[in-house]
Amino acid sequence: MKVYWKNHPKGLNLILQTDEMEEINLGGVRSMPSGIQAIAVTRGYDPGRAIKGLTSLESGQEFVAQFEPWREFTNTPLSIEPDIVE
Repeated sequence: MKVYWKNHPKGLNLILQTDEMEEINLGGVRSMPSGIQAIAVTRGYDPGRAIKGLTSLESGQEFVAQFEPWREFTNTPLSIEPDIVE
């Protein structure tokens, strides 16, 4: 299993790739006219896992990563790969 950022036309998606090569979207960061938006997935309703009005994609990445959203899908300790995938 691995976790990595993947380019998206409007920003980045955080992806969990399983051992079976399945990609699970863990959240994302988007550049919108009103600023940067970020969201980390959760299995329940948690509005605290989304934010608007950030000033950079990097701050959005930090926001999403702080929740370690891969823990919703695995108990395996993981860290985010350093390179962004196209």
